[in-house]
Amino acid sequence: VHGKITLLNGDGDMEFFGKLHMVDLAGSECAKSAGNEKGAPNEVARERERMNINRSLLTLGRVISILKERSENKNTNARIPYRDSKLTRILQESLGGRCKTVIVATLSPSITAI
Repeated sequence: VHGKITLLNGDGDMEFFGKLHMVDLAGSECAKSAGNEKGAPNEVARERERMNINRSLLTLGRVISILKERSENKNTNARIPYRDSKLTRILQESLGGRCKTVIVATLSPSITAI
């Protein structure tokens, strides 16, 4: 995202840049409710994908927790595990530094989603 604004007092222009990351983590549902047969040929690949998504979500949670602790000056020397998953590596610039980040999660209250 790129924008340019001309200042009201005529002193020049102000440019701003931004990034928008949209990540869809669909497919991390519980393997029991996925509706696939155990012997299906695609089941091994789907189970591996579910495991990777869940691992990435766990790493994202750890990164957010450590960043929160750092912002409260509780643990300033803690290592932030950005490189522990592809998701956090991609979002590294958006999670840390001078940026505003919004995370939207849609969760199901159904007992079958656990």
